[in-house]
Amino acid sequence: MLQDVADLNLCDSYGKVGVPKQLVIITDPSSIPDAVKRSGLQLPLVAKPLVVDGSAKSHELSLAYDQLSLSQLEPPLVLQEFVNHGGVLFKVYIVGDAVKVVRRFSLPDVDSRQLLNCAGVIPFPRVSNAAASADDADLDPCIAELPPRPLLEKLAKELRRRLGLRLFNIDMIREHGSKDRFYVIDINYFPGLGKMPGYEHIFTDFLLTLTQRKHNSLECE
Repeated sequence: MLQDVADLNLCDSYGKVGVPKQLVIITDPSSIPDAVKRSGLQLPLVAKPLVVDGSAKSHELSLAYDQLSLSQLEPPLVLQEFVNHGGVLFKVYIVGDAVKVVRRFSLPDVDSRQLLNCAGVIPFPRVSNAAASADDADLDPCIAELPPRPLLEKLAKELRRRLGLRLFNIDMIREHGSKDRFYVIDINYFPGLGKMPGYEHIFTDFLLTLTQRKHNSLECE
């Protein structure tokens, strides 16, 4: 699904949206360091489980700081270049035609000193859960500012068409130090809408709209 974002190459006056460089590893942990070197991925790397089954483990992230530690990871997984983003991500919920965005705390930034002094793999379980809401936190306005609404609506419209989905959510970050450079780091179909403020009315309207469209379609047959 992230490849659809990359293929979209969305760039307009409101900003640019891409995906971090990434690599899928299916088997053999010992092959990971060489695979990363060949792909040109830059450390640190975020490691995500490839299979998401709803368990707590399937939502756990790890941050790998050095080349040697990569062989400690457990495939199947996705490795993704880490992009500093001020420790805040934006969860964008697409429910039919509705687009709702909220802030969540995320992985902290990594500076050059940490890269020199840190080693190994550090786990970060359940980074962006509902309890980690950043909507009311006292944040730097440059970090807390939501992505431009027109950009989100254009992205949502294109992904609805490309993915064939009408109920999904996007995890998006803004590159730290940039005002308009965004990355989509994850897409979840049929997300847990209980984390979205006011989800009851939005989801009810979505179901009613689907029902009405189905009814109109049957009448036309």
